[in-house]
Amino acid sequence: MRVHLAGKPFCDRSGDRLREWLGLDSGAFYDRSRVAIVPMAFCFPGYDAQGADLPPPQICGATWHSRVMTALGDVPLTLLVGGHAHRWHLGSRRSVTATVTDWRDLAPRVYPLPHPSWRNTAWLRKNPWFEAELLPDLRLQVKEALR
Repeated sequence: MRVHLAGKPFCDRSGDRLREWLGLDSGAFYDRSRVAIVPMAFCFPGYDAQGADLPPPQICGATWHSRVMTALGDVPLTLLVGGHAHRWHLGSRRSVTATVTDWRDLAPRVYPLPHPSWRNTAWLRKNPWFEAELLPDLRLQVKEALR
């Protein structure tokens, strides 16, 4: 809800974690001349009965996502943040863990990431290779892409 009210993607604890993963400060992350943040939903879909965010509505992707990606053209680096992005961009129905584990198959131009939500802290603890192997490689590619 904080992100929705602010009208600025990832301006919450998830965003703090994502910027840490990328090695970027807020200024670089929100520099529209260098970084495009393309959400899977272009609205806040609301909460489910347990208080978790609802998934991105299919109509958002069908209406806007392909148009935005086409307008961006050939970008040097694409980060697929969370399972919804994995499914949309890769057409994969694999688990987030399986998709992220195979990150080397897509790197250095595409990196599948788990969502940086605090809800995924247990996932990060169970998968220490993510921080030890994927993130250092990703940070190098981010620096290269922003040169």
